[in-house]
Amino acid sequence: MSQAIHSMKEHTERKGLRQGGSATTADWLSRYGEGMAALASGLLLAIAYMLEEASYTWAVAVYIAAFAIGGFVKAKEGALTLVRERDLDVNLLMIVAAIGAASIGYWTEGAVLIFIFSLSGALETYTMDRSSKDISSLMDQKPETGTLIQDGAERIVPIDELKAGDLVLVKPGERIPSDGVVTEGASDVNQASITGESIPVDKGPGDAVYAGTLNGEGALYVEVSQTSESTLFAKIIRLVQEAQSEKPASQRFMERFERLYARAILLISALLVAVPPLAMQVSWEQAFYKAMVFLVVASPCALVASIMPAMLSAISSSARKGVLFKGGAHLENLANVRVVAFDKTGTLTQGQPVVTDIVSIQDYGETEALSIAASLESLSGHPLAKAIVRAARERGLTAERPSEFSALTGRGIQAKLGGESWTIGKASMLEERDRHGRIAETIDRLEDEGKTVSVLMNERGAVAVFALRDRIRPEAGRAIARLKKLGVQTAMLTGDQEKTARAIAVELGIDQVYADLMPEDKVGRIRELKEAYGTIAMVGDGVNDAPALATAGVGIAMGAAGSDAALETADVVLMNDDIGRIADAIVLGKRARRIIKQNMAFALSVIVLLIAANFAQGIALPIGVVGHEGSTILVILNGLRLLGYRAGE
Repeated sequence: MSQAIHSMKEHTERKGLRQGGSATTADWLSRYGEGMAALASGLLLAIAYMLEEASYTWAVAVYIAAFAIGGFVKAKEGALTLVRERDLDVNLLMIVAAIGAASIGYWTEGAVLIFIFSLSGALETYTMDRSSKDISSLMDQKPETGTLIQDGAERIVPIDELKAGDLVLVKPGERIPSDGVVTEGASDVNQASITGESIPVDKGPGDAVYAGTLNGEGALYVEVSQTSESTLFAKIIRLVQEAQSEKPASQRFMERFERLYARAILLISALLVAVPPLAMQVSWEQAFYKAMVFLVVASPCALVASIMPAMLSAISSSARKGVLFKGGAHLENLANVRVVAFDKTGTLTQGQPVVTDIVSIQDYGETEALSIAASLESLSGHPLAKAIVRAARERGLTAERPSEFSALTGRGIQAKLGGESWTIGKASMLEERDRHGRIAETIDRLEDEGKTVSVLMNERGAVAVFALRDRIRPEAGRAIARLKKLGVQTAMLTGDQEKTARAIAVELGIDQVYADLMPEDKVGRIRELKEAYGTIAMVGDGVNDAPALATAGVGIAMGAAGSDAALETADVVLMNDDIGRIADAIVLGKRARRIIKQNMAFALSVIVLLIAANFAQGIALPIGVVGHEGSTILVILNGLRLLGYRAGE
């Protein structure tokens, strides 16, 4: 198994080195060679069987060819394990059993063992190849060059030469060479390689675009924001490579068990050869044959293949839907999650405040008050100021340029507009004598609803009250509901104030709320939840979430909106920022666990049954081969079912 995973990584690396090139003979052999060798072994087995009566000598020669062609890959893997790691594995057991059968004249049985064993190995390699196909196809989509605009001229350059601030032209049908922001042009961009969503997204000036995504029918001028090795596309490739190489705890245990088990089987087989002829008057040939049957049926091929093909199939299926696991261990852990804790801003919400209410106090109407507020805020870079300016723009209002502008740090701003002095900022800026009656009732009501309040004031007092709130992600309510349906509790960890947090929690149906938290406080809350419930998943997007992501049993980061720190720390990445996929991932983890348990129970049952039958009355080697290798093929096929998993199944 470990050799198969190593081969999969080598295949991926070669794929990355030969982008744009035609398939070489070595690539073809790497992908199809083992399967062709298994089929060739089966064909030679059939020819040798038919030649036995005509010419036994020629039949033996063809059997030897079948042994050599079908058993080469597995013999090499077993020999490498023996030489490099000074240990035994199941590959060596099977080769020894086949050679042992041939040595006492059972050429057909030995060749059948080699054929079916090589066939199951080819099927296992196919599983690995399917799992690596996602990253291979990603690497094929990685752009190699970009059209750099420099001094008004176009120049084709390798993507490695692009740096932040460069201007590139992306023509219709081309792949975007680097992460950046559209400065000119409009087009639809297919972002399936990043988000897993096949529907193209409209892009225009100010919109972010990502390397490796496919431009539609329009031309785009893009200002580069990341170097090639720092793009989101490059991060995805690194994440999938990590996922391919990391094994779950159950697989690591199985590999340790395989080594010990293989030694025990070889020792028992040696005793079965030596003891019966000496103590029970059984012929050497009979004892050796029975020992070879035992060696075959007791080997843990199916048991070893119970875990990794299923895990890799699940990871591959998940990656196609925009959920990347950094390893099978995290899929295994996710199946045990009891509580999912969410950061608020940027995770449950979009991280972009919007104006929800405008309440006029003096003789100014809502539109006029919004126009004045937007004019004042037009010179501020604060997120709340930008939200007010954006609201005015959406209503077709034009901001005027204020004078004598000054920022009141942590409180608001003041300036002159139309010859009058104005202030806009926190409700706490109101004098106590001015906060009464309708103004006080309005501010209290809006704050109780979890909204942030800004008050527009002139020399006569409050003119209007603006309520703002971070917009909740459209899929958030559905995501929380699905988690509850799975029996998973939810919690919110946020640095925001208690009222705002509770209002959003009530709207979404979140079970537990922890507000006013610093990053170290989030870590403490995660530890408390772990002690109370067991395995905890944490979902976040910012640098401040990284410590909590690392502390949780499973850290889940927002891929598109997430910070580098969050992406590096997390165990799972949501590439399209769809938190609704978390429930799908948990279901997939549970389904993978169920299939692995089915595989292990089935494999153990077959091994015990065949061993018992061999000791009770003896079974023919071909029957043992078919039972043993047939069970291996069945558990691999059962694991492959996860490749076709669909959300909601």
